[in-house]
Amino acid sequence: MELNNLEIRRQIETYSDRYERALAENNVETLNDLFWVGSEAVRYGVTENLYGSDEISAFRSNRTDGAPARKNLCRHITTINNNCAIVCIEFRQQASQRKGRQMQTWVCSNNKWKIIAAHVSLLH
Repeated sequence: MELNNLEIRRQIETYSDRYERALAENNVETLNDLFWVGSEAVRYGVTENLYGSDEISAFRSNRTDGAPARKNLCRHITTINNNCAIVCIEFRQQASQRKGRQMQTWVCSNNKWKIIAAHVSLLH
């Protein structure tokens, strides 16, 4: 196992940046494209637990305002091998100033990185 391969890290940074832009713009098509398609995908949100890409996609499509605006404070990326990486982000919501956390597990299949598991939570 090779941790923190520099080339894989660069790829994940690019994908993570793309995800964050899509989140800020409520670009549902891109958000859906970056998630794993299948029943294996899981997303635990602040108020919802979603299992499978169909539930995740439906949630995104029904959330008309998108995610609350936020500022990312810290991003930590760990690559596990050439096909798996973890992205951890600490953020602050702009409206409420509440801090939150986001973790994503990314996997590579057919030369495309996809989020297979994600968890978002707010600190009290």
